[in-house]
Formats: sequence, C-alpha cells, structure tokens
Amino acid sequence: MSEGIVTLTTSTFDEVINSADTPVVVDFWAEWCGPCKMIAPILSEIAVEQSGKVTIAKLNVDENPDLAMRFNVMSIPTLLVFNNGEVAKRLVGAKGKGQLLQELDEFLPTSL
Repeated sequence: MSEGIVTLTTSTFDEVINSADTPVVVDFWAEWCGPCKMIAPILSEIAVEQSGKVTIAKLNVDENPDLAMRFNVMSIPTLLVFNNGEVAKRLVGAKGKGQLLQELDEFLPTSL
C-alpha cells in the first residue's frame, strides 16, 4: 500500500467494498499498462488529499482476472467508483488530475 492506497485482491475485494464508509475508487490496472502508470501518481495525490472522504484502491487485473471479468473491465485503466457497495460510476482511460476530480466531484463532500 502506497500513500493511502488500498491494494485489493479477489479475497479482500468484497469485504473492503462492502465495509467502506466512503466511496471507493477502484483502479483496475496492470504492470505493463503505460496509461495505468501515468495515472498512478495522480491517484496517490487524490488518496492523500481526499483522505477520509474517498478511498482509492488498486486491483491488478493480471493477478485477479476473475474480478476484471465480473465487472466487465475490457480495457485498462478502468476506474470503478463504488458507493454503498454498488458500482456508481465507470471511468475508462487515463485522465488528468483536474478531470478526475471533476468526475469524482459528485462523490466528494463539498468543502465550500
């Protein structure tokens, strides 16, 4: 686990998602995926800055192909936002930090 990011596996996935008291953003990624490496530092920043408001988790699709199939993850990076244990949003492809925060805005408590 780096910078507040939770690493998920087949054995921990359901427990982490269902017991979360904040929205969980799950990054479906793989070691060989260039765009996945591009968004990794962005997700780390968001995990630190939004700590307590949202949980950032990573799931390696090569090590956990059953979960990738379960959620129809066809291309990576795919970010699934789980809210109350259900998929609330799907983001496919690498995005910049501003765009990611905009996409996640509806799940973050407003700080204004």
